[in-house]
Amino acid sequence: MAGAHSEAPVSDTAEDRGWLTGDLVVFCLACTAVTVFAGLIQVSFGAFTMTIEQAWRAVFNPQVIFNPNAWEAFVFGTELPEMNRRSLIVWNIRLPRVFVAAIVGASLAVSGAIFQAVTRNELASPYVLGVSSGAGLTVLLTLVVFPSVTIAIPLLFGTFTFNTTSLLPLLAALGGTIAFLLVYGIAWKGGTSPVRLVLAGVIVNMVFQSLQRGLFFFADDLGVVQSALAWITGSLTGTGWEQVRLAIVPATIAILLAVAGARQLNVLLLGERTAQSLGMRVERVRFMLSGVAILAASTAIAVAGIIGFFGLVVPHVVRIVLGSDYRRLVIGCVFAGPALLVVADVGARLALSPIQIPVGVVTGVVGGPYFLYLMRKQETMGDL
Repeated sequence: MAGAHSEAPVSDTAEDRGWLTGDLVVFCLACTAVTVFAGLIQVSFGAFTMTIEQAWRAVFNPQVIFNPNAWEAFVFGTELPEMNRRSLIVWNIRLPRVFVAAIVGASLAVSGAIFQAVTRNELASPYVLGVSSGAGLTVLLTLVVFPSVTIAIPLLFGTFTFNTTSLLPLLAALGGTIAFLLVYGIAWKGGTSPVRLVLAGVIVNMVFQSLQRGLFFFADDLGVVQSALAWITGSLTGTGWEQVRLAIVPATIAILLAVAGARQLNVLLLGERTAQSLGMRVERVRFMLSGVAILAASTAIAVAGIIGFFGLVVPHVVRIVLGSDYRRLVIGCVFAGPALLVVADVGARLALSPIQIPVGVVTGVVGGPYFLYLMRKQETMGDL
């Protein structure tokens, strides 16, 4: 681990060799295989009993896969075409949960990797820097105070209506941005340091979490309180195609921007003076890439709640395997994030079956001790 961090992020030799290596291809294929296998296990269990063979046949049912009306219903929310009961349960209830887990896992992993680069701090993550709690506060405020409010805006050619739930990624991004700016402002003193950023993140995180708990006193509906509690702990229970439609576009945009900005992330790791000498406008690039990380994290939080430690640990795991070149690291996170979160969600669903525990509990129980192990293993901790 220490050796991976001590190597230069980019070198002429590395540029000549290219970033697309056999290790990266094998790693991505292995992660894809894990994601698919864990997803097939996920769809095989539930309240409606079916054998594993029946569940897998429902997944690969050609009458669904090659039915344009079915995909129109999944993608655009139109009426579902007629299909057998097993296919309906698998495709409309169980598979969307796997897709949401994959989107959320990739988004959180990429977000954590970006934050660790722009702050040059291996302790950084959406959770540690307060972005998760800031995004969570705005989403929770919407869920508790303005649940399912429909807003109509009169236009010249008609009336445009939308529901507040459709704005959750945007609201979450707004809250995450405010939190990150607060953290950066508190930590700034002629510059920042890894320790100050982490301490400022802890302070902002505590304040925003206190405000989240205070919102429960304003909730009159017990159902809203229960759903908000599940959301605070990070849960994929009950997610469906609506959450897939909500998250897929902003998550894809954030991931593509992260891949495009991987070279800039490598330069940032060289330090501010070196980056400036190479012609980079450091603060502008840092805040633009931070915006990408906030968008990715906020999208995940909007549909799955606050899943702790995931965005912090996954980049470390990928860095151990693929090294610290962010051209490989970001792509590795795109594949490793879904694999690890789908596996964690399978564990959350089956560990205490038939009781389903929030996936955030699993990531916290596993991620916390793993991160402590990393801290004990390293002689120094903080700077990348």
